[in-house]
Amino acid sequence: MLETYIHESAIVDKGAQIGKNSRVWHFVHVCSGAQIGEGVSLGQNVFVGNRVTIGNKCKIQNNVSVYDNVYLEAEVFCGPSMVFTNVYNPRSGVERKDEYRDTLVKQGVTLGANCTIVCGITIGQYAFVGAGAVVNKDVKPYALMVGVPAKQIGWMSEYGEQLDIPLQGAASATCKHTGIVYRLENKKLTKVTD
Repeated sequence: MLETYIHESAIVDKGAQIGKNSRVWHFVHVCSGAQIGEGVSLGQNVFVGNRVTIGNKCKIQNNVSVYDNVYLEAEVFCGPSMVFTNVYNPRSGVERKDEYRDTLVKQGVTLGANCTIVCGITIGQYAFVGAGAVVNKDVKPYALMVGVPAKQIGWMSEYGEQLDIPLQGAASATCKHTGIVYRLENKKLTKVTD
């Protein structure tokens, strides 16, 4: 069984919780209140704030800051240099730490390289945010989001492949990799379970 690895250049403040089999790479800083699950990878130059939860098997790529009031469920992928915010209207001369807005990223979400997640939103399970997108409102589960501001252009499977299914109407599609069937009804995509 693998043990948690923390590179000698990383700073992990006393009180931070890091689950087993996790990897903390070069120049990472984990603040004392952070709660990090098992099997997590924190790439080079990652910052993790105090009021942060990172679920099991998340992968946080290089140069990502996970600020206070950001909560990641299990298996979230944060691409290189993507950005979270926690204050909606920051000003250097105005103290707004009591105005932090919660951001919830649900299980299995992919956040592409250089995308920006504006605080105060929820990103539904297995959604996929394309590289460079700016997300400023809630995202439906399984939605494929691209652009500035981000707009939905499709639906993604849990495997991470775009499904051949329209944005609206009633339809279904099967993931060719897993055989899982997805059904679209009332502008919501769900996984069909027996």
